[in-house]
Amino acid sequence: MRLRALLDTDALGLKLLGGEDELDRSVRGVMTTDLRDPSRYLAGGELVLTGLAWRRDTADSEPFVRILVQAGVTALAAGEAELGSVPEDLVVACARHRLPLFAVHESVAFATITEHVVRQVSGERAGDLAAVVDRHRRMMTSGPAGGGPDVVLDLLGSDLDLRAWVLSPAGRPVAGPKDSGPALPAEVCAKLAAEHLAAARAGRRAPHRVTVDGTTYSLFPVRSTGRAPQAARDVRESVLSDWLLAVEADAGEWAEERLDLLYGVTQLIAVERDRRDAARTVRRRLAQEVLELVQTGAAPAEIAARLRVAAPVLLPGLGAAPHWQVVVARVEWEDGEVEDGPVAQRLLEEILVDPQAAGPEPSDRIAVAHTGEEAIALVPLPAVSSEHDGSEAGILADALLASVRDPLSAGLDGDGRLTLGVSAAVHSAEGLRGALEEARHARRVAAARPGRVCAAGHQELASHVLLLPFVPDDVRRAFTARLLDPLRDYDRRHRAELIPTLEAFLDCDGSWTRCATRLHLHVNTLRYRVGRIEQLTGRDLSRLEDKLDFFLALRMS
Repeated sequence: MRLRALLDTDALGLKLLGGEDELDRSVRGVMTTDLRDPSRYLAGGELVLTGLAWRRDTADSEPFVRILVQAGVTALAAGEAELGSVPEDLVVACARHRLPLFAVHESVAFATITEHVVRQVSGERAGDLAAVVDRHRRMMTSGPAGGGPDVVLDLLGSDLDLRAWVLSPAGRPVAGPKDSGPALPAEVCAKLAAEHLAAARAGRRAPHRVTVDGTTYSLFPVRSTGRAPQAARDVRESVLSDWLLAVEADAGEWAEERLDLLYGVTQLIAVERDRRDAARTVRRRLAQEVLELVQTGAAPAEIAARLRVAAPVLLPGLGAAPHWQVVVARVEWEDGEVEDGPVAQRLLEEILVDPQAAGPEPSDRIAVAHTGEEAIALVPLPAVSSEHDGSEAGILADALLASVRDPLSAGLDGDGRLTLGVSAAVHSAEGLRGALEEARHARRVAAARPGRVCAAGHQELASHVLLLPFVPDDVRRAFTARLLDPLRDYDRRHRAELIPTLEAFLDCDGSWTRCATRLHLHVNTLRYRVGRIEQLTGRDLSRLEDKLDFFLALRMS
């Protein structure tokens, strides 16, 4: 609002004492102070109200006014209740520094002026921002994005004095305000994402308010523009992939108009969210094509040709063929009523984004397909130099787990699990099938661990287990069938529990006493069962070679 508007409001009881030529200045806020130096509390653009308690003698006015001018204050209003009139030395100091000065009648409370200014300024800002947001929405829905979420957040900062961030469900900063203080710490992002997911799963009404390290944030969901909030059959279908808007303010006392404006901002951000999701279609199709070729046993030359198509799409400008990593994820709900594959696909696209990657959309380098109940990511890595084998390059399971465990555990809310498996880097089409099997086996290792969010990498697989994924399926089936099918058939007919006995016997390193104790059997009963195993399979469990064959058959079955 303009200073001139203050004089036109009789209820404020203001009298202009100086600065008539400056009445077109804008007021962006109001502050009441009697400090000798209030500069630390000033941001610029304020109307400062003072009762003059800071003034001891005539020499105090000049430094006080100089401090206000240096802080960018718009005008000063001095109350007449303390001294009966505004001192002449203050009038002179304000005139010297071209600072407009008002006198406030003793019958008018500073609270009345404050309330009037705040109401007018907030209304004007909201109207201005709403117009800009509406214009920006039309631009984004009818053509290329007008700067993305960052532009919208800058508008919130400049027009409503609100700092805000867009976060992924895993707590990754998607967008934030520019030049408005330090970035939001990673641990705060994780806590805000966790609170948002927990509130969404509990069905609490947004905005969700949470205090972290003494600062209150209001969390608004950023829902897809393609569906209404209740359109999904189950909140679990979207809660692990929707973004959120975190505003550094307590929205509990906001007027409906202000809340409506913020929801309009989330809809605008959702347009960009949907645009980025649509842009992933090509990468998803590439991943699906490569996956189908690998799983159907296509010739390495055919897979290599498809990888050569994928490389420049995922890593533009790359001169040489990259190394590749495979990440397998599975989201499981206890009731089994949600289709797991698409949920895992969208989630994996969010959590695999490298926070250090350059460019406006680092997720451009991630290609994720889903098949059945699991999602499979094909991650390109720039080819490493000849001095390295690439074993330490790329995604590490521990780091991946650390970045997502807390937020996603809240989103899984006691009835879901996320398990991740990460392969080693491979540099050819021939190695891709083994990498896929390796990542799947690592995910099964993670699934055997306690916790809502678990991950395992190729480094955690034992040497013999590391080789198993590279055994062709037909060889694996023939090998296990020859050794284990006779025992399974016998168990099915006689309930003899020969398979569990074999597993326990090998796990006890062939110790009759320890195995009998574990199975709660007499040693003679155990000897009878082992003898039956040897008779049915033609193997001798006293020989190391036969023990190893049985061990591998059980692992591959």
